[in-house]
Amino acid sequence: MSNHFAIELRGDGRGYRVEPTEACAGSPDPARLVWVHLDGNEGETLEWLRAHGGMPETVIYALTAIETRPRCEQIGEGALVNLRGPAETADDGDPLASIRLWLEQGRVISVSYRPIAPIHVVREQMEAGQIRDPGDFVSHLAMLITKRIDPIIADLGDLVDDCETMLEPDQAFETRRRIATARSDAIVYRRFIVPQREALTTLAALEASWLEEDDRLHLREAADRFARMGEELESVRERSALIHEQLTDLRSELIENRALLISVVALIFLPLTFLTGLLGMNVDGIPFAHEPWAFWGVTGVCALLAAGVGGWFAGQHWFGR
Repeated sequence: MSNHFAIELRGDGRGYRVEPTEACAGSPDPARLVWVHLDGNEGETLEWLRAHGGMPETVIYALTAIETRPRCEQIGEGALVNLRGPAETADDGDPLASIRLWLEQGRVISVSYRPIAPIHVVREQMEAGQIRDPGDFVSHLAMLITKRIDPIIADLGDLVDDCETMLEPDQAFETRRRIATARSDAIVYRRFIVPQREALTTLAALEASWLEEDDRLHLREAADRFARMGEELESVRERSALIHEQLTDLRSELIENRALLISVVALIFLPLTFLTGLLGMNVDGIPFAHEPWAFWGVTGVCALLAAGVGGWFAGQHWFGR
């Protein structure tokens, strides 16, 4: 196994890198904290968890599951927690990556298939001695995730605000493209933001000795932030749908105006076409066919007809509709 690490908190209050197998060699010790992080893409992860994890088989399968959603479930003295955070790279198009956690007194085991951005900060905090127990670990991680996601959700709201000021016919295509992007992103984020709030709320209420009151306060604060983000995402989705409807109405109105203009022009030329077609028949008996002024006379009649029909349409206010 290559993409893994383990950190052990020692008596001097600082965390030190150790081998995962060495860190989990004994039973969990309440007096120290061990964090083991594993890469789910490595084939040995499942067997390592069975050999050294010291957890129920159902937890092992939950930690190595490919598809997950945010959740929290207490199992014995420990807790199984799944969270989603900003991925370091969105190679598969998903901006959020999952991290699966097994929390118990003195030990944290995490598994991820794609690294989330805050994981490096948590590692630095533990090495600096700022994380003392599993409650500190999960509360720090939750707060870091909210700090990373919150600006992204705020940017989506700002994007929708900008689109609301761009409801002009000449900007309709660009506005439609941007609002479709905002709506798609809001759906993706909301899919995990709402259950994440529920998971953190459940975690804050667990009966666990490794969760202190300060940890519960931080978890409730993170859950409240996710609740606010969920409301903002719902607002983005609804406003995006409304803007899309307005753009559709604007486009329909533009098409109707152009169709009306074409219809008016066609109606103006309809009697002229009839007149010129009638006089253009190649038969004898057409009046004034051999008179030198006949062409200009027909032209004048056509002009008068066009002016009369156009004036009638103007009087009916067809051009202003």
